[in-house]
Amino acid sequence: MALTVHDVDRFESSRPRLEAIAYRLLGSASEAEDAVQETFLRWQAADVGRIQVPEAWLTKVLTNLCLTQLTSARARRETYVGQWLPEPLLAGDPMLGPADTAEQRESLSYAVLTLLERLSPNERAVYVLREAFDYAHREIAEILDLTEAASQQILHRARKHLAAGRARAEIDGAAARRVVEEFLVAATSGRTEPLVRLLTEDAFAIGDGGGKVPARAKAFEGALAVAKFMRGLFKPGTAQRKLVGGSPEVHVTTANGGPAVLVVVDGRVIGVLCMEITADGIAALRSQVNPDKLERATRRWAATDHPEPRLRPF
Repeated sequence: MALTVHDVDRFESSRPRLEAIAYRLLGSASEAEDAVQETFLRWQAADVGRIQVPEAWLTKVLTNLCLTQLTSARARRETYVGQWLPEPLLAGDPMLGPADTAEQRESLSYAVLTLLERLSPNERAVYVLREAFDYAHREIAEILDLTEAASQQILHRARKHLAAGRARAEIDGAAARRVVEEFLVAATSGRTEPLVRLLTEDAFAIGDGGGKVPARAKAFEGALAVAKFMRGLFKPGTAQRKLVGGSPEVHVTTANGGPAVLVVVDGRVIGVLCMEITADGIAALRSQVNPDKLERATRRWAATDHPEPRLRPF
């Protein structure tokens, strides 16, 4: 049955919310877009006149498509080259979705998106729907074909798994930005000691190159190891320019609601370094350099105004 203009408008009004749900569930903007498009095709094929609550119907279809995708994604990630990390989204990207409450902000953070990979598909779905979108357990139970009690138990397990992997409480945005600025000064100083002072003792650094860009699959662990790695990464030289394909510009920015360093070459985002900063120092540095996961960031960067780069290291 062909959709009316009104039917299409009803779906399009739900698209931003659906994309935000799918992104949190899948950790990939491109896969989220595909899941939402498939949901539209299901909407197009349905007898929409008989659907009493379109929002609930669309959420159920989308969530179950994402659950199927998550199950197959686990198998694919076993053969993924190197470490798999989520696709970062820059500030203002509508796919980030709501960030009004502490729970919503935490659910979109790069650290939590990474930790969500530890959860089962059902745990991930319950956590995202409840914490990020404030669905009642009754609604989640209907979406996932569970009982309300089961939904509550799954949420409890999910929170417990995530708490075990979280760093200490993070600091506010202004303080975090100052730490990032200090980090860049220290990283380009050519010395290890200033970096060590900014890191927690158990800090770690890891990257995702997807087999297309060199990236350390095994994490650097401990302040000294991370500091040496970062010092080498920002060291000027012909080799670095050749590796990145030109002279990079480094910006201090926000990705997934948290502090980040953005590296741009000729208008193309080639790296996003997401930092987990606590009152004790920088606890984690996660680098996304897989070009397939930076296309949306590049489009977003090109479409927005931004200040002059913080530095041009080489």
